[in-house]
Amino acid sequence: MAQPLMPHATASWLVDNTSLSFQQIAAFCGLHILEIQAIADDTAATKLTGRDPIRAHELTQDEIDKGQADPDHALVMSKVPDQQRRTKGPRYTPVSKRQDKPDGIAWIIRNHPEVTDGQISLLIGTTRTTIAAIRDRSHWNMANITPKDPVTLGLTSQRELDAIVAKAAKAAGIEAPVDTRLEGDREALITQLRHEREVASHAGEAVLSDVDQLFGKRS
Repeated sequence: MAQPLMPHATASWLVDNTSLSFQQIAAFCGLHILEIQAIADDTAATKLTGRDPIRAHELTQDEIDKGQADPDHALVMSKVPDQQRRTKGPRYTPVSKRQDKPDGIAWIIRNHPEVTDGQISLLIGTTRTTIAAIRDRSHWNMANITPKDPVTLGLTSQRELDAIVAKAAKAAGIEAPVDTRLEGDREALITQLRHEREVASHAGEAVLSDVDQLFGKRS
């Protein structure tokens, strides 16, 4: 299902400007309902700047009105965001990130052995010779290669990685991994988010207290 270009920012705008249910917003934005709850309670780590889906031509006012009138109505996107298209062949990687490729390859090999060399080659933008050398540990710099998530390294997007893993799992006849990070008790998650916000707030107060002690309390 198509999603807004900026799902979290869009969800923030819909929470603040409509009476749509959390379930409707979560379904439209492709997010977990607990994420919508956190946005509504303003317990997210940072305050999101809302993105108007009407101005972005992703949703019409008529569609929002339908959703507000019927909680069971599933919002329909009026325009699918332009997807970044790739041409055939290896992905281009900036020079500054090329040294991270072996770490990203090693991470995929370790965590998703079902992904083929060809798939890794297209995802990371490298050669099958390099991948094979890392697989059999004959790479010239093997002693310095540390498996690291290629998404964190900026070598690919989470969506592209998930798609490759799901495709490889299907071809291998195994069950694709499911992200369960947001499963669990709703209140526990909300409490944790509030606690993190309070800790950050207290840290700021401690800094101000130290400043007052050094320079005298401000009137």
